[in-house]
Amino acid sequence: MPAVPSCILDPIRDQFLALLPTHEDRHPWGCHNPRISDAVVFDRETLRLLVLAAYDRMIGLELDQLSADGCITEAPSGGECAGKSPVDRAKRGLKRSQLTDGRGIPLVTDPAPANTRDHTLLPATLDRFADLEAVLGPLPEHPSLSLDAGYDYSMVHLDLKARGIFGQIAERGAKTSIQAGGRWVVECTNSWMNNFGKLRRCTERRRAPVEFFIALASTIITVRCLLRRAWTLYRWGTRPRNPRIR
Repeated sequence: MPAVPSCILDPIRDQFLALLPTHEDRHPWGCHNPRISDAVVFDRETLRLLVLAAYDRMIGLELDQLSADGCITEAPSGGECAGKSPVDRAKRGLKRSQLTDGRGIPLVTDPAPANTRDHTLLPATLDRFADLEAVLGPLPEHPSLSLDAGYDYSMVHLDLKARGIFGQIAERGAKTSIQAGGRWVVECTNSWMNNFGKLRRCTERRRAPVEFFIALASTIITVRCLLRRAWTLYRWGTRPRNPRIR
């Protein structure tokens, strides 16, 4: 059986095929299909944003409660997004700067070398979140953002204040067991992402394929969450028999 069920793959495939250019048959025998341009195949944003907008339209994204965190995985082949991993004996690794909504739906995922500090990646991640307004419509004026102690720096506090974001940041050095409790959703998203072997151990060297696989994983996760939550609200012809979709 496939790793991803057909109820998830079928709508993603249909949307992807609709984005491909029309094939012009110029060979007299009707063969020798031309290679599709990488610019089309790796157009990582289009399909992901379509699925994200569909989720927001049918279920509704919780954009007033955000969570962000970094996640380090292996990158044995090195490349543009690889660096020395601080958690794996300085082997080559990849870090994902992940931003999610209040239910763990991946909104923005930025790849970077593993030795990049989390708080230095946050401004670029929030800039990409602001760009989602063109797709999702007006964003909340003063959302909250849950962060771990790795973001407890003055530059982060000042940046969040300038953006009008209320930061719930765990304090560095404090030994309390629970701080910034809203972070658990982004931890779930990181776990979902790591279920994909291509992200858990990334062998791509160029940034474009890395971003493509991240966008594809985000699309699958969003569609799966959409089907789970829409199961009790909508009925359709290919509706799964139960909402427990893996």
